Amino acid sequence: MGTMREWIEQRERDMLCEKASFAAESRGRETPVEPCPHRTCFQRDRDRIIHTKAFRRLSHKTQVFISPEGDHYRDRLTHTLEVAQIARTIARSLRLNEDLTEAISLGHDLGHTPFGHTGERVLGTLCTFQHNIQSLRVVDHLERSGKGLNLSWEVRDGIVCHTGTKKASTLEGRVVHFADRIAYINHDIDDAIRAGLLVEDDLPKEPLAVLGYNHGDRIDTMISDMIRYGQDRQEIGMYDEVHDAMMQLRTFLFRSVYGRANGDTEKVTHLITALFSYFLEHIEELPEDYQVNRGRDGDRRIVCDYIAGMTDRFAVAKYTELFIPQSWNIK
Repeated sequence: MGTMREWIEQRERDMLCEKASFAAESRGRETPVEPCPHRTCFQRDRDRIIHTKAFRRLSHKTQVFISPEGDHYRDRLTHTLEVAQIARTIARSLRLNEDLTEAISLGHDLGHTPFGHTGERVLGTLCTFQHNIQSLRVVDHLERSGKGLNLSWEVRDGIVCHTGTKKASTLEGRVVHFADRIAYINHDIDDAIRAGLLVEDDLPKEPLAVLGYNHGDRIDTMISDMIRYGQDRQEIGMYDEVHDAMMQLRTFLFRSVYGRANGDTEKVTHLITALFSYFLEHIEELPEDYQVNRGRDGDRRIVCDYIAGMTDRFAVAKYTELFIPQSWNIK
């Protein structure tokens, strides 16, 4: 009968469309490993990502709002889970590989900085930095004490290509690219309204007429359009009307929300710059997990790695420890 992995691989051949990525045909890992008897290579990669320290830290990294007070604002982890859910729905309907889609989704934001896009912009002034490339760096070089996760080629390709102009080589990776935008455009509107930065009447009417007037309708419209597009054209994308409406909402958010949401921009800039300068001068204080890459990558890169991996609260705590006078217990 064979192993469970072999049974799953055969089921993929029977059920998935011909343009899907098949686990048994993966381009493999940089360092070959013995196949798991219970899981395909993509399922194994998903599990490796979930068990990383970087994945756990996502729950304490800002999505849009810096240090929000409230239990219902999105963070990087909830965003990641929403992307995975949207991407899997699309992949399933198009008979693509759900396991590969999920693995890419769960790993796509592992390289994001503390303090959301503000943190990314600041770190980008101090060193060469893009969060998608950093996400790949996390899985290749930073996890497991510098050994990396040794993920499959298709998962790594999807992670680094989830944003930017370069398309992923797999249809599953291209699904994640769109699912990421669908997720953040909709949940960032939701959070902005909750924060009082927007009211429903502020949203541009033209794209709402196409996509829908509430959170659920907009997500359903975009997902359904992608499924129709994929079934009709055997490619990943959206029809022009829906895609244009989505991009109008995205432009609106960048203009009306993202700059206003980060009211502590100057403080974040100072904090990250101060931490970067300090550790560049005191490189020996970096944890050993980062020191192991020093000879290959240089001081600036490993300091960048350390700060990019911080959660919002750890960055604040580390700044306080290094730069704020501590109380004395005088007896």
